[in-house]
Amino acid sequence: MVAEPENKATFYQYRLLKKKVIARSVIYSYLCLPIIMLFFNLLAFSWMGLLSFVLAGPITIWIHYVIARTILLLVRSSYTKRWRWSLRMPWLGYIPDQHFSYRMFVRVHFNICWIGLCIITVCLIWSPLSFTFALIFWHIWLLVPRLYVILFLSRERKDGLIKLTNQDVSYYLQ
Repeated sequence: MVAEPENKATFYQYRLLKKKVIARSVIYSYLCLPIIMLFFNLLAFSWMGLLSFVLAGPITIWIHYVIARTILLLVRSSYTKRWRWSLRMPWLGYIPDQHFSYRMFVRVHFNICWIGLCIITVCLIWSPLSFTFALIFWHIWLLVPRLYVILFLSRERKDGLIKLTNQDVSYYLQ
């Protein structure tokens, strides 16, 4: 008698089309930008600028999370299982931690970009100028690596899968 496995495994074969290694010097330069902006806020807005800068970072990350999670739930709830919180640089925030559809990645991040800017514009009316500048900085700073991935893969086929690691960005076809 032949024993059958209890779980039937699915094997995926991915073909690597493009890979972009992220240099450590780029990551260190990227990490210097918040420090420079913090000094600018201190010079321009005094201690209110420091408080605004420190508060705007987590608020921006939370706004990005809410927008991304909502879009993923609206499209397909199974997509949310592939996204996790990350503290790795340059992928700070809520990102895919497995192979993920390039098309969906673009959709989520373009929506984060424009909806986030709309929310910041509404905040402009009621919040101090230092807080608004800090929100804009954190919003752009968090999105730059993701928009770079979209730009880097813009000429590739749109039905591929991406995989983000802290050393590289890989683009696969199934």
